Amino acid sequence: MRMMKVLSAAVVLLAACGDAPPGTVAVGKPAPPYVAQVLDGDRTSLADLQGRPVLLNVWATWCGPCQKEIPALEALHREYGPRGLRVVGVSIDQASEQQAIREFMQEHGVSFDVWLDPSGDVTSQFSMVGVPNTFLIGADGTLLWKKVGPVHATDNELRGLIEKSLPAT
Repeated sequence: MRMMKVLSAAVVLLAACGDAPPGTVAVGKPAPPYVAQVLDGDRTSLADLQGRPVLLNVWATWCGPCQKEIPALEALHREYGPRGLRVVGVSIDQASEQQAIREFMQEHGVSFDVWLDPSGDVTSQFSMVGVPNTFLIGADGTLLWKKVGPVHATDNELRGLIEKSLPAT
């Protein structure tokens, strides 16, 4: 009997980790009003970036797949940043790891913005389980694309959506 209760609880928990319920984070819906901290300590938010498309990547220094995707994110930043895309990495490392985050950024040649979220607010607001997760948010704040797992700079779907989200030249 006890085993049945444990199994029932596990099924409920696993179901909770699936797709987000209606009205939460979904492509075509507004992105959550997310607020974080930049490395210098100031507060920032997605609302501060409204009017520009944002590629929001959630990662951690200890995450192997996160480390492997950094060159792709950097390539997207260098290619599309001058045209208006804002690439933002959100680190969920502990608050005491700021120096390790800075060293990670330097070691991996990260030149895009990095926000800190040691409390993991981003994971609950974006209905995430694990890292990396990446979200493309349009200039109007609408979620255009999301990916669980590492991003690839050659992803044609992502590149097409970035192109469509950029201001006309």
